[in-house]
Amino acid sequence: MTPTVIKDGEYTATIYRMIKECRYGDAIQVLNTQLEKHMKSRAALSLLGYCSFHTQDFVTAAECYEQLSLLHPEVEEYRLCHAQALARACRYPEAMKASFLLDTPSTYTRMIKLQAAIKYGEEEYSAAKTLVEQLPPEEPDYEVKMGCLLYQEEQYEEACRRFTSAMQVLGYQPDLSYNMALCFYSMKNYSQALKHIAEIIERGIREHPELSVGMTTEGIEVRSVGNTLILQQTALVEAFNLKAAIQFQLKNRETRTIPELDPVTLHNQALVNMERRPSEGFEKLAFLLQQDPFPPVTFGNLLLLYCKYEYFDLAADVLAENAHLTYKFLSPYLYEFLDAMLTCQTAPEEAFRKFDDMNGKLTEQLRKLAKQVQDFRLARDDQGLKKGVQEYDQMLERYIPVLMAQAKIYWSRENYNMVEKIFRKSVEICNEHDTWKLNVAHVLFMQENKYKEAIGFYEPIVKKHYDNILNVSAVVLANLCVSYIMTSQNEEAEELMRKIEKEEEQISYDAPDKKVFHLCIVNLVIGTLYCAKGNYDFGISRVIKSLEPYNKKLGTDTWFYAKRCVLSLLENMAKHMILLRDAVVQDCLLNSVTYEARLLKALFYQ
Repeated sequence: MTPTVIKDGEYTATIYRMIKECRYGDAIQVLNTQLEKHMKSRAALSLLGYCSFHTQDFVTAAECYEQLSLLHPEVEEYRLCHAQALARACRYPEAMKASFLLDTPSTYTRMIKLQAAIKYGEEEYSAAKTLVEQLPPEEPDYEVKMGCLLYQEEQYEEACRRFTSAMQVLGYQPDLSYNMALCFYSMKNYSQALKHIAEIIERGIREHPELSVGMTTEGIEVRSVGNTLILQQTALVEAFNLKAAIQFQLKNRETRTIPELDPVTLHNQALVNMERRPSEGFEKLAFLLQQDPFPPVTFGNLLLLYCKYEYFDLAADVLAENAHLTYKFLSPYLYEFLDAMLTCQTAPEEAFRKFDDMNGKLTEQLRKLAKQVQDFRLARDDQGLKKGVQEYDQMLERYIPVLMAQAKIYWSRENYNMVEKIFRKSVEICNEHDTWKLNVAHVLFMQENKYKEAIGFYEPIVKKHYDNILNVSAVVLANLCVSYIMTSQNEEAEELMRKIEKEEEQISYDAPDKKVFHLCIVNLVIGTLYCAKGNYDFGISRVIKSLEPYNKKLGTDTWFYAKRCVLSLLENMAKHMILLRDAVVQDCLLNSVTYEARLLKALFYQ
């Protein structure tokens, strides 16, 4: 960076102009130069602390204000700024110690506010609440802080009322609007959450054009705005992150980018792109875990994702290396769940017992909540009913993963009868849950003698999304088609396949470069089924059809499954166990591809 040349006598005017124009980096460079010459300059230290705070370099800001506090102990403002900077730097014990120096009549209220914020940052919410209750109720910050504490207690409606009350007194503030959006998000009221998010973004664009939010930047080199205090005050980063979270929940994966990725954005991007780029997602989450601070949910999410992708050794290593984070960032439920998941790898029977204990406790809680919902319904208490249903749904979302993990122990052993028994025990609680119905359908399908029952579970899932059938998993569609065929309902299977083909043709017309594999997978599964039953004539023709058009459907994954059928055919022909019509052989030869397929062609000619 080229040093700023300032004439003698113009330093003060130049620095204040830089600050006015929010050129804090330039101002810091000039101030550091001045401090090399005058180490105890009050003006330079004060301005450097101010600029560092605005660039969110809170450690440097704290050092400046600490020096000022020692040089000018009579100025209370320096002690306050020192404690605030330490708190913002997440150095909570030091900040608390510094805050006790503010115990004077003129700064007492600000001391209590700061101490409450420190305890909140340390996640000691009961201590924070005790401090907040010492504030005068007419104090505007009282409502805000009580709202934050109520949010942590999961009293979202009351928290939202507190934030609304504070906004009526303080006027519009982006952070308050964001807090309200977060409450609505937690209540799954996405429309209201999006309304507040839209207002934050609209005001950010209108009031701070220098942030370049919403600009078309194609072909333009955009200047980074930095992770400044102004950007933080607009709550734009938080708003975009929350919007991305809502879109993720609604399966609309549109994402936004901010020049500097703050920890929350980095965490959310890792989650949103995990299915497409898991390695990159794991790298981001592991990186965040080494930062201080990091989003509290990072630790649990990294462990859960390692388990989801079956990297159990890595999950165990992370848990062992970060034992000090366990009690702080993992709830008892999550810790028990992860412990059972990791135990599965070495002692499946012990893991089953652990899942069974969790299952029993959650079932008991669900029954109590169900009774509460029934009582609210009889009392015609709409507000209580709404809250009761929400609590029941949240508890059910905890129960389902435990049930599925328990069932997977027997699924891995191909003991499908036992898996079915486990699911039947939970029918009273889960019979309306889509995940439960889907997995029941799968286990019935795998038993090969319950295709009719499997259809009863698969059909409602498919019909629910019939107008957008490609939103249904290809495996579900394939299994349903096979179930139709195995129960002599060939017309229904053909109709379903025509529907899939029609939707894929429409996508090919709208987005020619997009690859969709639903019909390919359905045909592969059906072809494989017929080959397994010995009907290679129809099975191989169906496998070949699944790969058309080759430029879109043929790839390493699809060929991996297709070649298994071809190799099975070759093996049976070599053993003279089957005879194949010449037309089918010619079809195989004409559709051979790549080196591996040419080798198969040579085997055919032999």
